[in-house]
Amino acid sequence: MPEYYSGEIRENHQKAIKEATSSINTDVFIDGQFQPPVDGEYYETVDPAVAEPIAEVARGRAGDVDAAVQAAQDAAEDWSETVPPERQTVLRELADGVRENLDEFALLESLDSGKPLDVAEGEIKRGIKYLEYYAGLTRSIEGKQLPYDADSHIYTRREPYGVVGQIIPWNFPFVMVAYKVGPALATGNATVLKPASETPLTALRFAQVAREVAPDGVINVVPGFGSESGDALTSHSEVRKIAFTGSTEVGREIMRNAADRAAPVTLELGGKSPFIVFPDADIDTAVEAVAGVIYYNTGQSCDAPTRVFVHEDVETEFMKAFRERTAEEVVGDPLQEDTTMGPLVSASQFDTVMNYNDIAETEGVTIDVGGDIPDNTECEHGWFVNPTVFTDADNDMRVAQEEIFGPCETIITWSDYDEMIRQANDTEYGLAAGMATENLSLAHETAEKIEAGNIWVNKYATLPPGVPFGGYKQSGLGREHSREALLTYTQCKTVDIATDQSPM
Repeated sequence: MPEYYSGEIRENHQKAIKEATSSINTDVFIDGQFQPPVDGEYYETVDPAVAEPIAEVARGRAGDVDAAVQAAQDAAEDWSETVPPERQTVLRELADGVRENLDEFALLESLDSGKPLDVAEGEIKRGIKYLEYYAGLTRSIEGKQLPYDADSHIYTRREPYGVVGQIIPWNFPFVMVAYKVGPALATGNATVLKPASETPLTALRFAQVAREVAPDGVINVVPGFGSESGDALTSHSEVRKIAFTGSTEVGREIMRNAADRAAPVTLELGGKSPFIVFPDADIDTAVEAVAGVIYYNTGQSCDAPTRVFVHEDVETEFMKAFRERTAEEVVGDPLQEDTTMGPLVSASQFDTVMNYNDIAETEGVTIDVGGDIPDNTECEHGWFVNPTVFTDADNDMRVAQEEIFGPCETIITWSDYDEMIRQANDTEYGLAAGMATENLSLAHETAEKIEAGNIWVNKYATLPPGVPFGGYKQSGLGREHSREALLTYTQCKTVDIATDQSPM
């Protein structure tokens, strides 16, 4: 576990920033080397707990993307020809390199995103597991022999695209590095990775590990803003496949960019996921399934169960327990051991969340808990909010339809099963859903009716390596975290050989 810091919050963070950034390189990483951005410009990444700069980071633009894509093209020629054990070794060494520097990665992640330090450490470990998982999968990439007739030998090959462009979000910075880089490298592709402008530091620290173990040009990291390096990457004619995690609005733009050259895309986008509490539910299980995710990462999770449909027979019991569980959250300095909820990632995200409190009141929703900022001095400089519970809500209200991306839970009461199912599906999203019930037949039936890519029963958001993850409707295209991801990073080639010639 990284060192906890004691004392006044700004002093804590100044000390931690100095320690965490003492050896990190924040230039663009291209062809195995760090180098200044082409335009020579940098921007500040900011610690959301104290609203103070952490480091100056390269502001990559089109020229940097061009150089990175060229380096990836050159590297892909050799990398695509490597045998699975070679790729497996590189992925394992990447995982080992992160593990050897776990404390440094965790501290960088905490400072850059506002996550509590123990949460950041857990997510770095999760990323390591995914790199190891994809290392193991390298040996499973195979084609098929297709029987047809005695005069033909037909088989398929899975071949890499070459250069893939990968854009990751700010809510799970390092985990997303592993989600994206793992399957890309396992299948023989070279990558140009653009981390979120708000949280680039662990991706750049990962590049330092890659410099020691991966062939030059196989991994390239170009930080910057979405409208600059991101747009240049998704529009680049030599980027053969794109993977993006982020907002649905940006995902649509990326699809338009890719459409001009028919480049395939994997998109993991927004969500407004329902959680259904049935009359027979174990209330403690239901409460923890919801609270454990909606307050995790300060609610900044695309799959969070942000709409809870509570049956009227158990509403009183559920709400009493949920209020008590909400009161247990400790909002404060992410570098303190007892903190369970840190700040939102940025000033703009803080403004967005606070604006939804105003929207709720305008719509006639009751702000049952929270809706304000903490009153302790520890939180006076950063972008902290209290966990919030909206009640007396209808499913057609904005707080039930729009992705808030904060620790805000909307409670909706139901009595009629069919109408509840209709409302649960009445959203443009379809990323995830959950339910609490002791009736397995009811669970199976409801899982079939819900329009979502991932559904949990009596639990929520467990995503071990190997479990496919992705959404329906406006929540995205394709699946990640699993063997299915390998298919999205490869092309299928069919070879049909005539065998009807007589032997000599």
